[in-house]
Amino acid sequence: MPELPDITVYVEALGARIVGEPLVAIRLGSPFLLRSVDPPLDESIGRVVRSVERLGKRIVVAVEGELFLVLHLMIAGRLHWTPRAGKLGRRASLATIEFGSGTLTLTEAGTKRRASLYLARGRDALAVHDRGGLELSSASLADFAARLRSENHTLKRSLADPRLFSGIGNAYSDEILHRARLSPVKLTSRLTDDEVARLFEATRTTLSDWTERLRMEAGSDFPENVTAFRGDMAVHGKFGQPCPDCGTTVQRIRYADNETNYCPRCQTDGRLLADRAMSRLLKGDWPRSIED
Repeated sequence: MPELPDITVYVEALGARIVGEPLVAIRLGSPFLLRSVDPPLDESIGRVVRSVERLGKRIVVAVEGELFLVLHLMIAGRLHWTPRAGKLGRRASLATIEFGSGTLTLTEAGTKRRASLYLARGRDALAVHDRGGLELSSASLADFAARLRSENHTLKRSLADPRLFSGIGNAYSDEILHRARLSPVKLTSRLTDDEVARLFEATRTTLSDWTERLRMEAGSDFPENVTAFRGDMAVHGKFGQPCPDCGTTVQRIRYADNETNYCPRCQTDGRLLADRAMSRLLKGDWPRSIED
């Protein structure tokens, strides 16, 4: 799922291309994409784009008349830009949104249709889509600590909870925890003040560093290589590969559609975490440490 760095770069690229331009047409390739009925989608047509904003992991296109297109890419949704009028062409295309300056195409890989598009009228209606997560770029350490300790969950779950923190998901939570040298399964109630401060700094640094990397990668082009798995990530998607800091093999915990990646030497004092599948199968034969 595109997270804060990816969404930020999408927003910046769109803003440079469509702010001040009229919204000419919206063509839906799937009736399941549109999740709102009032106001009708056609009401946005012909209006000039005033701004492009990020709301958590959502992209918001504001047009004249206090109307807001709210786009959530979910796991497999991606955006593509062409500087000309576009048609629904590729099989995975869910929608094309034509502006005076070009066309934005939304695609979604796979067969599951999870991406969504809403049209909201007014800021109050837009606020319904705000999950309430803390914006890390403007948060203080005290703000961060209060959110982190407001519920007692594992660090992985807390960081990726959109009600607690804005824009962090499965990929960057792995990278943040590796940088902070903290176990993904450690409970927030057991963190020391020093560990909270270390996690706060790691969170801000990881998000800002990756946002800048993606900006530089895209340059003046529209970002086309948005992915949750990047070659220069430390641990996310690196199961079985050496940790870039200590060389220990990166491990994982798999569950549902997600997985947690971590370095057992850097983050868990050499202990291997139960992965909910093989550990249950092997029971007493499950290795407890790197040496095992």
